[in-house]
Amino acid sequence: MKFIEPGKQYEEKAGEYIREFLDANSDINGAGSLDKYLDSEGYDAWLAFLERKCDDKQIAPGQVKASTYFWVRESDDQIIGMVNIRHGLNESLYREGGHIGYSIRPSERGKGYATQMLEQALWLCQLIGLDRVLAVCDKSNAASARVIKKCGGLLENEFYSDHYDEIIQRYWISNE
Repeated sequence: MKFIEPGKQYEEKAGEYIREFLDANSDINGAGSLDKYLDSEGYDAWLAFLERKCDDKQIAPGQVKASTYFWVRESDDQIIGMVNIRHGLNESLYREGGHIGYSIRPSERGKGYATQMLEQALWLCQLIGLDRVLAVCDKSNAASARVIKKCGGLLENEFYSDHYDEIIQRYWISNE
């Protein structure tokens, strides 16, 4: 498994990744807005969006720098998951989003990929200087909470989010 920066060569596979969520009637969280762009402006616009998100000079006011990666299985070049690493926190991310958002395609869940991916994402967070990482999930997503705990997450609190209409759990992971 390895992280790959999204590029034109993954356009078809990215579409298949999102279609699998839709076919499984699964929530699409942690996909870096890929689903929204594919539904409207297209893959090229999404790549441009990602480029702006990781360029300090192009980040919109109130937003934070972010890096997005595909988690790719090397044996078949299949996108298994995605991760978004936010290099900082604004008020909204501090409350409900966290430093890391991630997803695993529905057919590959329960195989340990999420834990592996989060462990590697934490290593990337270390490289950009994040020694304490906030990971957030819906309380109803017990699998995500287990992954975060396996990676050292300690529950700070939980609260009802009007925005998501869910109870949100906030975990801090020491990343030193």
